[in-house]
Formats: sequence, structure tokens, C-alpha cells
Amino acid sequence: MSSARDRILAAVRANKPAEMPLPTVPDFWGDDSLERFGTVLASIGGEVVRLASLADLPATVHKLWPEARLIASPLFPSTLTIDQHTPTDVLADVDLAVLSVEFGVAENGAVWLPEANMLHRALPTVTQHLALVLDHRHLVATMHQAYARLPAGPGGYGMFVAGPSKTADIEQSLVIGAHGARSLVVLVY
Repeated sequence: MSSARDRILAAVRANKPAEMPLPTVPDFWGDDSLERFGTVLASIGGEVVRLASLADLPATVHKLWPEARLIASPLFPSTLTIDQHTPTDVLADVDLAVLSVEFGVAENGAVWLPEANMLHRALPTVTQHLALVLDHRHLVATMHQAYARLPAGPGGYGMFVAGPSKTADIEQSLVIGAHGARSLVVLVY
């Protein structure tokens, strides 16, 4: 004797539609220039700073943030060592995080930051200031192209970051740094 559950599941299996191939997604061409990326990023509160080479990174960081005491970065000797086990109360005191991103998206000024580049999953959202390092050859025009660059299958945690944290929910007044970093600079080499 079959249960109601078995009868329902059998009915669902019997009425399963045939598999259809996925539609072909057109290539959405667009402007993948650094100028477009910088213009869009500036319009949402971020900034692009050009580096002559990656070797200029430490000097540029110290020039742009001379007051930063606690700096976390895997890219050069920094003042604070962070790993995935660092307590969040330590992270809350970080003045500046300097992290490498995989690629940037010109249409919305976003960059892809995978967890492997974050030092700690919470660091990019709790630091006071966030500097993200981008190779200019790794710009794409659209989010369609960006999603195509993401690893297939379970790739772990990552985030698209676009500009500093902001909100205008309270009395429709814009507040920068409301839920995360107060500033975002993309250092492009």
C-alpha cells in the first residue's frame, strides 16, 4: 500500500517537463576602459588612484593615509597581522585594509573580492578605510562578463564591492560609512 506522500511524488515525477537547453546569452559588449570604471566609481563615492607599478604600493598607501595606525594587508609589510581567526573586536580597530581584487566591472564601478584575498571574511566591511588593488588588464565592461569570470560551482564566499558603505534610509539623508568602510580607493597598476 502506498502512502499519500508516495502517490504525490509519483504524480510529480510523471508530470515532469522535458529538459530544455539553456538559452544562449548574448555577449553584452560595453566600455571596459579604466576611464569608464573611474567615472562610475567616482559617481558612487569611490576613487581610482593610478600606480606606476605595484612596487609603488607601500609608498602610495602611506601618502594617501598618513594617519592610519593599524593597517592590514597581505601585499606589503603592515602594522597588523590578520587571519581568519582574528577576533572581530581587533578587526573593529583597523584603520585601513589593503587587499587585492580579481577584476573590476566598468559599468558599475564594482570589483570582485574573493574570500581568499580578504585575510578575514569581516575585514572589508569593518575596516574604517578600504583600498583595493586592481590590475588594469583585469577590467570587464559588464556584470554579464563579470559573472562569466567567476569560478564555476561552489567557489566559496566573495563579494562585489562598489564604493564606500552608504545609506539614505534615515530621513533621506546620505550617510557615508554607515554599514562598513567610510572610504574606498581602488589602486590601479
